[in-house]
Amino acid sequence: MDFTIPQPIADYLIELDDFIAREIKPLEEADDNIRFFDHRREWARTDFDNQGLPRPEWEALLGEARRRADAAGHYRYALPAEFGGKDGSNLAMAIIREHLAAKGLGLHNDLQNEHSIVGNMPGALMLRDFGTPEQKEELLAKSLRGEFIACFGLTEPNHGSDATHMESTGVRQTRDGVDGWLLNGQKMWLTGMHVATHVMFFARTSGQAGDARGITCFFLPADDPGVTIEEYLWTFNMPTDHPRVSFKDVWVPQSAVFGPPEMGLALAQHFVHENRIRQAASSLGAAVYCIEESVAYARQRKPFGEPLAANQAIQWPLVELATQAEMLRLLIHKTAWEMDQMSKPEVEKRLSDKVSMCNYWANRLCCEAADLAMQVHGGIGYSRHKPFEHIYRHHRRYRITEGSEEIQKRKVAAWLFGYAGPKKRHFSN
Repeated sequence: MDFTIPQPIADYLIELDDFIAREIKPLEEADDNIRFFDHRREWARTDFDNQGLPRPEWEALLGEARRRADAAGHYRYALPAEFGGKDGSNLAMAIIREHLAAKGLGLHNDLQNEHSIVGNMPGALMLRDFGTPEQKEELLAKSLRGEFIACFGLTEPNHGSDATHMESTGVRQTRDGVDGWLLNGQKMWLTGMHVATHVMFFARTSGQAGDARGITCFFLPADDPGVTIEEYLWTFNMPTDHPRVSFKDVWVPQSAVFGPPEMGLALAQHFVHENRIRQAASSLGAAVYCIEESVAYARQRKPFGEPLAANQAIQWPLVELATQAEMLRLLIHKTAWEMDQMSKPEVEKRLSDKVSMCNYWANRLCCEAADLAMQVHGGIGYSRHKPFEHIYRHHRRYRITEGSEEIQKRKVAAWLFGYAGPKKRHFSN
């Protein structure tokens, strides 16, 4: 068994570091752009007088960083070559995501906005795998250029993880001789709605509450008169672009159906494993940053004439976190490598529990590491002059979103006890 990072990936990390030093760091330091990352970051990013939305100049800076990364051939790394990418593997993306997050806050990688110079672009792959020929022709190129932006309209005010109980409905209706659908409902946490061109609107079109079958996905224009942004929900981690949105009598033609009718949840699950393993790697990287910063500070800080690092009360908590980080890295790399050896359906059947293990444990580890970093650094660690509070505020959300800890554990338990997964056949005999 060989646990070394494959040489092409190791070489690519060097290439990324060179690009960051050459292109991204100078941009970060120009025109006081550092205000978006130093102690002023929350104020600089948030338009508190405009519903808490991201300030336009902050989003413009992110856009310029992505433009430079795309021009240099990095932004689409994970996409297939046919989309201008480099066919980046799950293992490569996990290694890259950890590497970038371990650098700390910066324009190269700021997951508060799901921003990175190496992008995660599932929308293009969903169009490739589920779009009609007409949708692909019209929307694929626009998606890659950022001209087609679709929010993910699955969660509802009364239904989060229980998506099969959604109350949004789609009813067949013909208008002016054109077959179509009348859509009604409410959705929560439609991230990016302030810049979206469309909403991927999931609605029950047949069956009963609780049925996995009978939910259909539609491309719905975000500027339709029946679409109303009711409020932007202010969160622990500002700025916010997460609104509650109502949809009243929105009519779309049959051509707006995205993916297999009645099987819309397949879209919601299509990229979940890739997302979760990459996000786990990012949380691991952020945790490693917090651990390493704490170690360095404990060696340098000398209360009562002795370094903090000489105290076991400081050493042992960091030892435990460092040990967990080492073990988690191995599981993430092993799981990502195994994902690369099989198809998406096989991953769902054989590795879903391992992906969940990586994800929920990495998110928790990051929060614990950020919290401990604040404690080790004392008053300055609690201040906004250190990034730990920002890291904690952001990564705390991942213990809820992208599948809550409880949902992830439920998945692991189902595999472990044979209610699902490879053990099911054994326990049913």
